[in-house]
Formats: sequence, C-alpha cells, structure tokens
Amino acid sequence: MSKTLKTAAIVGAVAASLAAHGTAATAQAKEKCYGVSLAGQNDCAAGAGTTCAGSSTVDYQGNAWTLVDAGTCTSIDLPKMADGAARMGSLEELKRDLPA
Repeated sequence: MSKTLKTAAIVGAVAASLAAHGTAATAQAKEKCYGVSLAGQNDCAAGAGTTCAGSSTVDYQGNAWTLVDAGTCTSIDLPKMADGAARMGSLEELKRDLPA
C-alpha cells in the first residue's frame, strides 16, 4: 500500500470516528419537551389524527413535543394560560391546550 493511500485511510478513519462521536453527543444533549411549540412547529407526536413534524394545530399543544436542550424543558418562558395559571413545558405528554 502506498504512503498516500495509508494516510488517506487513516484520515478517513479519524474523520469517521469524530463524526460518530459528535452525533452521539448531540443526541444525548437533547430531550423531548411537551407543550412548548407553536402551532405547526412541533418536532413530532401531536396526538390522535395528526401525522408528525409540523402537525400540531394549537400553540403550546400539550401532546406535541419539540427537542430542547437537556435540562431546560420546565424552565422555558411561556405565556400564561387564559385563566392566568402558569404554563410550563413537560417531559411527559400534557392534557392542556389540545385542539377542539
């Protein structure tokens, strides 16, 4: 094997290793947060009768989630609900702000 080919193989292996490591770190740094996305801007799971990404029909729909940085879900600043109660994100599906 030529020196150039060996060098290319080593560079390729290192690049693949770094790319795989970067993807794993990014995936671990995110979590599903329910009830924080605006209508049509959810990542997935928008309840019965919907498909997936972008299918929520109500702002802050409780059964639609968006990926957020790990550890930030419940501290995202959201507007208060109509009754004045605080609205927070959740790591579990919510029964609030569902479409009629």
